[in-house]
Amino acid sequence: MPFKKLHSEIKEKLAELEISTPTLFQTKSIPVIKSGANVFCAAPLGSGKSTSLILTTMHKLKCEEVGTAPRAVVLVANNERAAELNDAFFKFTRHTSLRVYACDDKQHIDLLKSEIFEGVDILILTPKTMNKLLLLEGVNTTQLKIFSIDDASFLADNASYTALMAITQSIHKCQYVIYSEKIDPLLKRFESYFMQYAKKIVIK
Repeated sequence: MPFKKLHSEIKEKLAELEISTPTLFQTKSIPVIKSGANVFCAAPLGSGKSTSLILTTMHKLKCEEVGTAPRAVVLVANNERAAELNDAFFKFTRHTSLRVYACDDKQHIDLLKSEIFEGVDILILTPKTMNKLLLLEGVNTTQLKIFSIDDASFLADNASYTALMAITQSIHKCQYVIYSEKIDPLLKRFESYFMQYAKKIVIK
């Protein structure tokens, strides 16, 4: 049971939320993500991908705040998804010291920089905003442990794809996890760049 080997604070929260049985996708994906490998995760809508992303991110960061630089980044398609994922994270992190921050594209970049500078553990944002922050030295990636891409279908957009390629070139060492409904040729291309030796979890 993959839930049994998660951090004790996560197990307490799962019990509180009455989540006791992992989905098939969670059973297969959580141990592989926990191993530290780069992973392509493909499964249909409703398979539990978002919860897997949240649980494995919290486990990786040991459910506690450390320093000021982000240790986890989650790339999303847009502001609406950033807000949704932020709310989903909050259900699990509110009794931990983990600091989750979702960037709002509509806010001025200087405001985002100052908010991140205050200290963030998990940063949720679009590729465009992440790239802009990197260009302006508004986010420090030296402490990054895990970099997740939520529902990667949005990378079919050329601007998002280009921004992602620029972002990954500025990150030296990190685990990458890509979530999608299927592993299409666009995603397979990443194996030549930042997804070397990636494992694949596919549920149909």
